[in-house]
This record gives sequence, structure tokens and C-alpha cells, in this order.
Amino acid sequence: MTTTERTASTITTGARRPNADGLRFTASAELAADLQKVLVELTELHLQGKQAHWNVVGPNFRDLHLQLDEVVDTARAHSDTIAERMRALQAAADGRTDTVAATTSLPAFPAGLQQTAIVVDLITGALAAAVASVREVHDRVDAEDPSTADLLHQIIDDLEKLAWMISSENVRP
Repeated sequence: MTTTERTASTITTGARRPNADGLRFTASAELAADLQKVLVELTELHLQGKQAHWNVVGPNFRDLHLQLDEVVDTARAHSDTIAERMRALQAAADGRTDTVAATTSLPAFPAGLQQTAIVVDLITGALAAAVASVREVHDRVDAEDPSTADLLHQIIDDLEKLAWMISSENVRP
């Protein structure tokens, strides 16, 4: 009878971080913090998208109203993916409202009714800020866990596409 040696994944530095059973890769504190930052930004983007969706008024209301639902759905889906990835890597995800409010880098969304052209600019700015945060952590994440970096690629692609489509509402040829 032979035995199989069980070891954790090795990161680029050669360090091993086994979890309790020694089988799965465990995120470093830095990787967990970087993913937490992405989770916060996506959660805030989801909330801002809903605020805009409920309070947008003016020309082209219906189209923008529906586009905002796309932002909400995309941000929510990606936040769930990141939180679940954090758990798969043995890191705790924190999506509590007080954590999100205290740590987001997205500019605040104003209260009350907002004109469509203003909402286009506000949401485009929020999308750009979220993408900037994902890009900021990308290389560190990729160095430790390329599989997780692949998730970040998809987030960047999806959010930049939404930003292009929504910002086009205010472009004049």
C-alpha cells in the first residue's frame, strides 16, 4: 500500500500556506484584503445602480432605467463570485453596509431624483472607479493566484463594456 503526500499549492514566492486539511490553497492576508476591496466596490456599485434606477427621470428614461438594471445585475453577480472565491480561499468576506460605506472609493451618489444625463455621468464615473480599483489590485492578485486574476479580468471586461454603453447616451457626434 502506498501513501500519497498531501501538500498545499505553492505561490510564486515558493511559500506554502496549507489550510487545516493541507489540501487547499489559502489566501494570504494581502490577497484577502485585495479581494475584500473588490467586493466592497462591487457591492457599492450595485447599491448605487439601484439608487439611480429608482430615481432617474427625464429623456430616454426607459432605456437608462433598463441599463441600470444591467449594472445592478452585473455588480451583484460579480460580488457574489468574489465573495465565494474568498471563502474558497479560506478568507472571510465582509459585505456589511457599514463596511462598504466606510471603505468604498466610489464617489457618493446624490439623494433624490436625478436627470438622465446626470445619471449617465454619475454611473459612468462609478463604473470607472470600480474598474480602477480592480485594476489596482490585479497584478498583486495575479502574482499570488492566477485563477482569481481570471475572475478580475471578466469583471473589468464587463464593467468597461457597461461604461461604454451607458456613457454613449451623452455622446454627441
